[in-house]
Amino acid sequence: MGAMVRTPLTPEERERGERLGRLLREARGDRSMPEIAARAGVSAETLRKIETGRAPTPAFFTVAALATALGLSMDDLVGRCAPESGAEAAA
Repeated sequence: MGAMVRTPLTPEERERGERLGRLLREARGDRSMPEIAARAGVSAETLRKIETGRAPTPAFFTVAALATALGLSMDDLVGRCAPESGAEAAA
């Protein structure tokens, strides 16, 4: 079994991961990581990595489950984590 080679992240991916992490962290508010992780069916460690930007490209279903657990829509997440466009719509 060969080791899995990870391609280096692009600055865009890293930036998007940090934005996603911030957004999830804000949405979680004062609820605990284990509570939200359990509700989403992921480990608290996975949630911690995503929130801190150490897992900047989480699996789609992980993000979808976390969004649901936090009461966010995927549209919200995509809209707020997409690369900055020149026209910053109303925040």
